[in-house]
Amino acid sequence: MKNKQITKISKNMKTFNKQIAILLCGIILLSSCSSTKNSTKGGVIGGAGGALLGAGIGALVGHGKGAAIGAAVGGAVGAGAGVVIGKKMDKQKAELEKIEGAKVESVTDANNLQAIKVTFDSGILFQTGKSDLNTSSRTALTKFAASLKETPETDVTIYGHTDNTGSRETNEQLSKNRAASVANFLNSNGISTERMTTEGKAFDEPVADNSTTEGRAKNRRVEIYITANKQMINQAEQGTLK
Repeated sequence: MKNKQITKISKNMKTFNKQIAILLCGIILLSSCSSTKNSTKGGVIGGAGGALLGAGIGALVGHGKGAAIGAAVGGAVGAGAGVVIGKKMDKQKAELEKIEGAKVESVTDANNLQAIKVTFDSGILFQTGKSDLNTSSRTALTKFAASLKETPETDVTIYGHTDNTGSRETNEQLSKNRAASVANFLNSNGISTERMTTEGKAFDEPVADNSTTEGRAKNRRVEIYITANKQMINQAEQGTLK
């Protein structure tokens, strides 16, 4: 009987959290609309409100999953600056697409600005169950580092992911170690540690079915997000970003 009561309370809490999230989002969107109306690619949803929208949904509904990418600057970014940043990101995206084994996508960051997501399958970087970079991956990551050097006004967030084989403890540590290995290699190739953040996601964010061999292979991956930092945003607003 106790277990049933606990389960019921847990479900009620989840429902309550979702209702809070929806209410917050509604308030933020309404306040955003009154101050900023902008549908331009690379624009912003009410400045800090956009960041709260993404982070709030991630924290309350997804328990952290899907939280906003990058650091919110705490203010509205002009549409013109967003367009300039978008062009800069498009240029870098085109360069990164030339790297063998890298899947490159355009995404949106916490400031609703264009950002870049690069995914490396674990098989390209590591041996099964290992966190040491293999020989072939060093070529890809050396090219990746060279591209990052051309855009010092960006932050880099590195996430390690695993499949669900083995214990949670093992996979948490493995995912952290893999993200750290990538960061350490990039640092040895001239990328400042101050620009980089690493995190291990274990098997909590699968992109495929863990019950199949093919699905598990897709879930073993490293994702790297490249986002505009405050310096790039300031340069874009001042018209000095090249």
